Amino acid sequence: MGQKPGTLTVRPGAPTPRLFLMAYDEEGCDEAEYTGRYDELLTAMRTAPERKYWLDVRGYGDLPLLERIMENFNLHPLQMEDVLGDYQRAKVEVFDDNRLFLVSRMTEFTAELDIDDDQLSIFTGPNYVLSFQDDYDDCLEVLRNRLRRTNSQLRRQSIAYLAYALTDVVLDHYYPTMAAIGDYIEELEDSIFLAQRERRLLSRILQVKKSVVRFRRLVYPERDKIAEILRMPDEVMPEEMKTYYRDCYDHAIQALDLAESYRDTISSLVDLFLSDQSNRMNEVMKVLTIISSIFIPLSFVVGLYGMNFQHEDGHGHVMPMNMPELYQPWGYPALLVILALIVTGQAYYFWRKGWLSNND
Repeated sequence: MGQKPGTLTVRPGAPTPRLFLMAYDEEGCDEAEYTGRYDELLTAMRTAPERKYWLDVRGYGDLPLLERIMENFNLHPLQMEDVLGDYQRAKVEVFDDNRLFLVSRMTEFTAELDIDDDQLSIFTGPNYVLSFQDDYDDCLEVLRNRLRRTNSQLRRQSIAYLAYALTDVVLDHYYPTMAAIGDYIEELEDSIFLAQRERRLLSRILQVKKSVVRFRRLVYPERDKIAEILRMPDEVMPEEMKTYYRDCYDHAIQALDLAESYRDTISSLVDLFLSDQSNRMNEVMKVLTIISSIFIPLSFVVGLYGMNFQHEDGHGHVMPMNMPELYQPWGYPALLVILALIVTGQAYYFWRKGWLSNND
């Protein structure tokens, strides 16, 4: 904050950089880890300039080493600052000799219902691709396996194709992320109709909604980045490479369409949850209303007979209009029968109306 532009800083606790070099041509592919042996790595690359190289730097915990890499590969300090900042939106920049600086974001749907994303920074050179990431784990192993494979078509392509392949692998990895989100949304949808659903269901739905919205924010810049590549002049991006990037653009559009679809689905889940909650409340209120309706006439009858009117006046004269049935020998059983008939009649009436059925 407030530092001079291009000042390189490393966040506390950043892992120690590990250097992985893959050297390849049509005949084969060699790979080695040069962690702690940066000078040997430079020597290996300079010894065979006719080969193509992919230098993968994982971890930012050694600032002097990163400054040496920036100097040896002629990287701009502002671009290196974006690399170490580690939260840049997907973008592409053209710098010296029509070299490219690309940023992509690798994604994964975690068990905590969140989108875990890591930045992948890519620099292209005349015979190399230089990639940076702040973690040791990534989604690029499938690309490494393609380079290792016998008769690999990837090794016959230009170095620009490797930069495209890195972008393509990141985009392809969006689909497992979206598939995991889709499966979880289906699980949430089933949970809504469970008789004993968990109390935190609504919070889980809203958490997934936040993840989908975040995923959309990650994919939109990726789409814009590829669109910008397609608009580049041929001396920067050859027409034959634009064909491959058009396929990447289609993948980005499909990922966005999925994200839009999932966002609409989750919004529908929220409405469905609230509607089901209202229906359950209505069922409870219906039961309570029926019980109340049954006891209202009963309460009236017993309340009526609970009034304290004297059967005789002060002179011993009988007052026949003051509830004479209270003194009948069968008055109490008769009243119980009347109450039972009232309850039975009400229950029959409610049944005929369909109010006692679960299917409205």
